[in-house]
Amino acid sequence: MAVGIFDSGLGGLTVLDAVQHRLPEVELLYYADSAHAPYGVRDAEDIYQLTKHAVETLWDRGCDLVILACNTASAAALRRMQEAGVPPGKRVLGVFVPLIEALTERQWGDNSPPREVEVKTVALFATPATVASRAFQRELAFRAIGVDVEAQACGGVVDAIEDGDRILAEALVRSHVEALKRKMPRPDAAILGCTHYPILEDTFRAALGPDVKVFSQANLVAESLTDYLIRHPGMLGAGKGGFLTTGDPRKVSDQAMRLLRRQVEFEKV
Repeated sequence: MAVGIFDSGLGGLTVLDAVQHRLPEVELLYYADSAHAPYGVRDAEDIYQLTKHAVETLWDRGCDLVILACNTASAAALRRMQEAGVPPGKRVLGVFVPLIEALTERQWGDNSPPREVEVKTVALFATPATVASRAFQRELAFRAIGVDVEAQACGGVVDAIEDGDRILAEALVRSHVEALKRKMPRPDAAILGCTHYPILEDTFRAALGPDVKVFSQANLVAESLTDYLIRHPGMLGAGKGGFLTTGDPRKVSDQAMRLLRRQVEFEKV
């Protein structure tokens, strides 16, 4: 009974960790496309092809349901994959949905006209590719009106996290927050629009200040997946859990153990 979780690198481990705490009985098969990370600087076609290959690999390994725990992949590839047609009995879901639901306080299936919400100004921190896609703004506009979104492309942050350089990563976060504040001095809320960013959530919060409500995806995705599996129990596939990477398994395992603080062993895919 495995659910697939895909990310370009190690950021999706924040989602995996939250899901394991919420659903300890569900096996998770994690796929890190470390050889091609980061996705945030790639073009849309490249991201689509890499994401499609990874999802199909997870389907082939018995994961009927795959979560794109990567905002860049969700932004650049998810809709195209769904429009191209998903094989019968298979599903692929992104990480935008739980975030939009939390921000607008309405269910994804609620197709009523857009309405005003409590939050009026939103700072979006994401990879360059996610920012360029404007996927978050598009989905938000379907459900809410009167919300001003200011996006900040956080170049270099994912690379620093993947390289294990926390000092550089924290310095880059502070720099990007300052750049955002020059454009939007007092946001009501901030979206950490990359699953790598919860690793540095404390740094984001300190730089933003106590009055900004921070939305981080890992727990939101775990809650949403729990609800989804209650409604669709047949989506638990026959695969086995584990960790896959296109990169160097030893290096990726060491980096993952540093982040999760427990033994993790990746195998080459």
